[in-house]
Amino acid sequence: MPKKFILVSNRGPYTVKKVDGRYRIERAVGGLVSALEPVARSLPTVWVAWADLPAGETSCIADQVTEFEWERVALTEEEVDKYYGGFANQALWPLCHYFVDKCRFERCHWEAYTWVNRKFALQAFRHTTGGTLIWVHDYHLALVPHYLRSYGATNIGFFWHIPFPPPDVLGILPWGREVLRGLLGSDVIGFHVRQYVTNFLQCAETLLNLNVDYDRGLIHYHGRVVRVVALPVGIDASTFATLGKNGDTLKEAAAIRQKVGTDTLALAVDRLDYSKGILERIDALERFWARYESYRGRLSLIQIAPPTRSSVPAYQNLRRQVEEAVGRINGLFGREDWLPVYYYYRSLPQGELAAYYAAADVALVTPLRDGLNLVAKEYVATKQNDGVLVLSKFAGVAEELREAIVVNPYDADGFGAKLKAALEMPAVERRRRMQVLAEKVKQRDLGWWLGSFITLLAGKETGEVLMTRIGRSKWVGTKLSGEVLEEAARA
Repeated sequence: MPKKFILVSNRGPYTVKKVDGRYRIERAVGGLVSALEPVARSLPTVWVAWADLPAGETSCIADQVTEFEWERVALTEEEVDKYYGGFANQALWPLCHYFVDKCRFERCHWEAYTWVNRKFALQAFRHTTGGTLIWVHDYHLALVPHYLRSYGATNIGFFWHIPFPPPDVLGILPWGREVLRGLLGSDVIGFHVRQYVTNFLQCAETLLNLNVDYDRGLIHYHGRVVRVVALPVGIDASTFATLGKNGDTLKEAAAIRQKVGTDTLALAVDRLDYSKGILERIDALERFWARYESYRGRLSLIQIAPPTRSSVPAYQNLRRQVEEAVGRINGLFGREDWLPVYYYYRSLPQGELAAYYAAADVALVTPLRDGLNLVAKEYVATKQNDGVLVLSKFAGVAEELREAIVVNPYDADGFGAKLKAALEMPAVERRRRMQVLAEKVKQRDLGWWLGSFITLLAGKETGEVLMTRIGRSKWVGTKLSGEVLEEAARA
């Protein structure tokens, strides 16, 4: 068993706000934090993350975290602007989502990225002892494994949460090889789906001339063997299933349907990001209502769009375009008794979001490119026995949820035809598909993902101990993947 577990991520488990001249910490809301908290509470853990405070002021925060130690990384405004707003979100993010035209490659951004990654690595390394496990997360910190290993750390895992591009796309990045070498400081590298694993292996072979075993997902690097695996993140399926049956949730769902007032309700929940395909979805619906006039007055869409990166010009422009598109479509088709699109530019807490899932007859999860997409899983877990999931072929989760209606978000007319088929699907077929999807989401839940990755990194015994500890309150019945256990035995 490891003596200590170190989590490293850009955003941490808490946010810091200044209220009446004093700093106060609040629990962060986000998929990554929710996914990792069970581990942090179950093993002796240090969580290394950005404090989201001006440099020099982190010591002003009283230690209010009792479940684990929070090691706060202080960054200057310039570092945040160039490392996070610059390289991470204007170079890596658009490149990995295949939006090459949106990329901005600046050497000063790259230099800030390397410097900040070194900061994270140094603060994490300070806490290493014999038997320490280190798990680094996401594209913001791709160089951290390399720095950690150069300092003498071992037992390093990394999980990349967004798509990973093939060699011809990564090769566009002037520092693509350095990013690969940074990640290869890890012992185990995880991606959501097999395609990203294949892309990474091809990059290692093509751009770094490394010896790669595609069948077993192994890369030989500096005398070590790096294991590359596909492990899609799960959700807390049991919580969403419970919410879907809750009386208050169902009452709120009925109120949502009554407000909209149509026979059929479609729902889309996406961060306001150009990769999510919101504009393309609205265009497809405009064509749908133009072509299928019988659905005017019968189908409405609720589009929930939580804000993200609102200080970045590209995102400001996207918000304007989306709001103009919603206004145009409502003006074109809307009537006194019917609004085609309800648009909410805000985040919703889990309980309220579950009510929207429960209310929706169909969920439109149609990103132009997405690492996985947990909204699809949350909708399925909430609905259980009814409803239809319409899913983009370019969402990573489409590799798992094959019973969904799969569409090409770039094909507006094809999207409309598939949507019509989904809306007119016989009830028996609709329920059959949803029940199969719900079982898949239940089997590969958050506990499965956590236990599987830790097993590969630290061995079967540690993985099973972790699941037992977490299972005291939740994932008692979680079973690790047989393939994962076999790989751990060979490691």
